[in-house]
Amino acid sequence: MDLAALESTVNAILLNPSYHGPLSVLKGLRNGLTYGTKIRFPHALVMVLLFRSEPLRQKLQSIFAATRAHATTLGSFVALYKALMLFLRTASPSGKEEGAHAFWAGLLAGWAVFGRGPRSAVKEQIVVYVFARVCLAAAKLGVEKGAVPGVLNVGGTEVPWWGVFAALSWGCVMWLFRWHPEKVQGSLRSSMTYLYTNADHWTGWKDFLWHNK
Repeated sequence: MDLAALESTVNAILLNPSYHGPLSVLKGLRNGLTYGTKIRFPHALVMVLLFRSEPLRQKLQSIFAATRAHATTLGSFVALYKALMLFLRTASPSGKEEGAHAFWAGLLAGWAVFGRGPRSAVKEQIVVYVFARVCLAAAKLGVEKGAVPGVLNVGGTEVPWWGVFAALSWGCVMWLFRWHPEKVQGSLRSSMTYLYTNADHWTGWKDFLWHNK
């Protein structure tokens, strides 16, 4: 079989509607691995090189470990979520996706991938990222549906809900960092230490302008 015939056979399988469900699970795994690598590698590269004083070999190992953990975690979640959605759709009397399927598939996959086992830094970062976006989306939906006022009265002044949300977020994180820094997520704590704590210390013009001590 030549390459053209092989490609034609593979494409025929990939485009066959009968195989679409299982193949979407595999494609989801591929996308999770790829996206996790693209997201984590540059982040780990910057954070490790900027904020860690380790030998180069250890830095490279840390970057690789964080990238692999993020990619495999995200890939596992996507594949499991897609598999659960396929199962729920198949098990449904209508044979179609129903309103709560996404919630239950996300809940079960979230517990299996993120909720069980050790609480790693990578898992924590992904969950906190998702939680923040859920809160923001819920607030927007609440305003859209009229359940949350779009404008709040603060001391007699009308303030958009986004202003209150932003102010409370920054007020809370700065208070936590000031008095309970150990409770702040690791990468955020490192960034805040660089920005705020290191700004209080210098011994001359070099570590005032050029670098931190």
